[in-house]
Amino acid sequence: MAQEPDTSARRMCFGCGDLNPQGLGVEFEVDGTKITGRFTARKQHQGFPGVVHGGVAAAVMDEAMGWAMRASGAWAMTARMEVKYRKPLPLGEEVIVTAEVVRDRGKRLEAVSEIRTKSGERITQSTGVFLRVPEELARQYDLELIPDEQPTPS
Repeated sequence: MAQEPDTSARRMCFGCGDLNPQGLGVEFEVDGTKITGRFTARKQHQGFPGVVHGGVAAAVMDEAMGWAMRASGAWAMTARMEVKYRKPLPLGEEVIVTAEVVRDRGKRLEAVSEIRTKSGERITQSTGVFLRVPEELARQYDLELIPDEQPTPS
């Protein structure tokens, strides 16, 4: 019996969805509560010539911190984010983004993220405060965004 294709809403996510042609296409791996992703900026992400727009770099880190929330067992949305730009992020070069939750205060969670070149040079770093979504919304996200973890009918 053929398995039905995954057409869940998560596949259209702007940050990580593989079915969103305008999205960033960040590919993430989860190791416990630490998140690592790979991102290569396309010409559509340009700010100054040859350089990624700062908002795109921020979006990549925001997405990584969102993944860190989920890896920590929470559905949470960004309340505040601070970004420090250290070096320009070049177009067409694969970079590594990491994130992790550093503090859980119940409703509020705090996370850090950074983007580095493959050789380890820091490009940007960020901190963020996230607020847990209400339980009813979290249950809805579990059903819509993580269909693989749902029990299958007998």
